[in-house]
Amino acid sequence: MQPLSMLLEGLFHQLTPGDVLRKARAFTEEDVLQYSKVSFDSNPLHIESAAAKDVGFQGPLVHGMLVASLFPHIISTHFPGAVYVSQNLNFKFPVYIGDQIIGEVLATNLRENRNRYLAKFKTRCFKNGELVVIDGEAVALLPTLTVEQEQHKENQGNV
Repeated sequence: MQPLSMLLEGLFHQLTPGDVLRKARAFTEEDVLQYSKVSFDSNPLHIESAAAKDVGFQGPLVHGMLVASLFPHIISTHFPGAVYVSQNLNFKFPVYIGDQIIGEVLATNLRENRNRYLAKFKTRCFKNGELVVIDGEAVALLPTLTVEQEQHKENQGNV
């Protein structure tokens, strides 16, 4: 299955069940520090290598919710004006600073709702392209089913 983000720019595509949208990202130490500040999550497992290693991790962990923020980013980038309605998440494996993460949303159900579209997505994050570190489902209210192509920006990896 070819991700929509690989379609030629300038083509219009209507979202259909089975379509996949992806975003690649490696989280930095600065990302983790900034997220700790804004979320008030100062758990030493995210900041102190010794604390993380003392409980069996390889090093400081990237916050699971920071990694999961890829899902609303993917949806809102391709559907500006989308309203994120719900998300459930299962955190399966740790993510460390510098890990290559691919966030993926798979459209599973679409239905019209008062000139908008209620879209259900299967959501997953992969580490190193294969290990599922987060999975779940999201629901969003989309203003349209027309998929917008993400504009390439510095420091953003697109798949």
